[in-house]
Formats: sequence, C-alpha cells, structure tokens
Amino acid sequence: MKHKKIAVTGANGQLGKNLKHRQQTEKISGDWTYFSSAELDITKKDHLKKCFLNKTFDYIINCAAYTKVDQAETEKQEAENVNSVAVKNLAEICEKSNITLIHISTDFVFGGKSNKPIQENQLPDPINFYGKTKFAGEQHLQQILSQYFILRTGWLYSSIGHNFFSTMKRLGKEKEELNVIYDQIGTPTHTSVLIQAIYEILKSNSEAYGIYHVANEGIASWYDFAYEILKRSKSPCKVNPILSEEYPTPAKRPTFSVLDKSKFKQTFEVDFPHWRESLAECF
Repeated sequence: MKHKKIAVTGANGQLGKNLKHRQQTEKISGDWTYFSSAELDITKKDHLKKCFLNKTFDYIINCAAYTKVDQAETEKQEAENVNSVAVKNLAEICEKSNITLIHISTDFVFGGKSNKPIQENQLPDPINFYGKTKFAGEQHLQQILSQYFILRTGWLYSSIGHNFFSTMKRLGKEKEELNVIYDQIGTPTHTSVLIQAIYEILKSNSEAYGIYHVANEGIASWYDFAYEILKRSKSPCKVNPILSEEYPTPAKRPTFSVLDKSKFKQTFEVDFPHWRESLAECF
C-alpha cells in the first residue's frame, strides 16, 4: 500500500478508532489522514471542498455515520444529513477529484423477510428510518460515482466504543438477570473483519467496484451473542431469551439479516473467521 494517500472520515467513531489503532500499531504503509467529525463535517460541502477538491488523495474511507437506530425515528433530519446527504456530497467530490470511495453501509437496508443469507443483488427494503437513510446514501453514491466500494456489514462491535459487546459486559457486572431478544438473527461482526476487508481492497488496487457484504461467518440471535459474552466474561448474570414483542423499540428491527459474503471472498480470495473466534480474540 506504499505511496497511497488515504483519508478516513469519522475517525473518532468505533470503526474509525479501530482502523487508526490497527494501522498505526501494524505500521500499515501509506499516507493516512484521519478526520474526526469535529475536524470535518461531511454534511457541509464547503468543508469537503476545502479538504478534498484538487487534493491528491487516492481513497476516502467513509467511517462517518449516524448509527442511533432508535433515535433516528425522531432525529430524522440529522440521520438523513449524515447517512444520505453527506454521502451524496462525498460522491460528488470523489467524482470530481478521481478519488475511490470506500463506504460502510449496513444489513439494515434489508427488511429481514429472507430465510437464507442475503446476497448483494437482493432488493433493499428497509423497515426503519435509519435503514432508509443508509439505502438512500447507497443510491446517491451509485448514481454519481464510478469508483466506489460499498461494504455492507452488521452487528458491529469491538472493545472500543459503545456497542452491544460493551453494554453486555457492563450489565453483566451490574445485573443478576438480563432479558435478551432471541428471534432476531444476524452475525456479530468484529471491527477487525471489516478492517481486513478494507485492507484487501487497498492492497489489491482492485477496480472490481460495487457492493460487497462483509461480516464474520456463522449466525446468532442477540441472545446467543449476549450468552457468549457473559460466559466469556465469567459473569454470574443469567440471560433469558425473550421475543421482540416483549421488548418494543421505537425502530423495527429485521428478523433475519445474515449476509452472504461469497462475492467478497471470491473476488479478494479471503476467508472470514467464525464470530465466536473473533469474540474470543476480542477478550
């Protein structure tokens, strides 16, 4: 990856922090520039122009996103600005400056009606506002930009930042008992898997542009994931499986959002670890 100039937006979020930590720890070559949302507001065109127009970046990795799924139902403008409008702005800048955009999207662009792993060509049908804004961002990008990689992932976690993993670890210390949903199925995905996929794209100089699904292998319910986290934490807290209807949330969640990763694995000749393996490493 020598001599590549790479910009990372949303550098203070969960994925951005993990990406920066790994790149610096492993001394991944390239000229890397990290922008937090405080340093670069991607919803503002003038900020983007100042940073990227007529600059010699080869790649922008967009880790910036509005990810508060339930709050998106009421904070609609903010979610739309970050997940849709800002992506349109980024796409326009990248097209003008001949920059390849690696954009992170979500399994929540799907409604969960499938009963087998979801392929990239399946028609999105988001059932909450967060999913709708992420899908809108994907559409803008595809309409405007020719050089892009959209990486859809789901159930992202790590030991850094606020996520299901950190929440369960904390609650496992505070509570004697927890009720966790077991009728929503997906794949817990460690940030390292997504970061590895990003590195494969950079390393290969690939021009196989398009949408790819990236996640750990295997499937789980939120209950399975919570159970495994607490077991590995050696927490005495008991986990009870409950139905979604017993824990209503402002935003609907897909009941099935397992992604088919075949396209990425075949294109880049890589394998992804099982989610339990990545969880063990996270500990």
